[in-house]
Amino acid sequence: MQPVTIPKLLPVLQNLYPDIKFKSGKLFVWSPQYQTVTYYKKAALPDGVWSLIHEVAHADLGHTTYYNDFQLLQMEVAAWERAKIIANSINIKIDEDHLQDCLDSYRDWLHLRATCPTCQTVSLQRQDGLYGCFNCKTTWKVSDSPLCRIHRRIIN
Repeated sequence: MQPVTIPKLLPVLQNLYPDIKFKSGKLFVWSPQYQTVTYYKKAALPDGVWSLIHEVAHADLGHTTYYNDFQLLQMEVAAWERAKIIANSINIKIDEDHLQDCLDSYRDWLHLRATCPTCQTVSLQRQDGLYGCFNCKTTWKVSDSPLCRIHRRIIN
């Protein structure tokens, strides 16, 4: 059996999800504003196919915005679970190790953002988007984007 490629998968996904636009780019991302899934057509197989299905899952779930880091992680978990269902419906199996590696990258990202830059205690994000240390009372801000390098800027 020949492996599924992105060019072979695109018409299948376009047929299943006619309201989603698909656009070639440098990464895999769902844009709720433009109702567009951007994909990297030169991505390694089968990871690229799985990533494309994952972004379609974000669209299918109606993911638009998140208000805190933990909510983003929850959305990623939900999108991977939905991606498995979509993949199964078109006879593709997403490797569980790959899925967990992807989620681990978000878990690691969340852990680093939540680690106090002063005393290294792991804390929680507050409702105002800032982090506050339970131990030393340091308050810090991190960049909004999950795609940016993590820089923790101390507020007080």
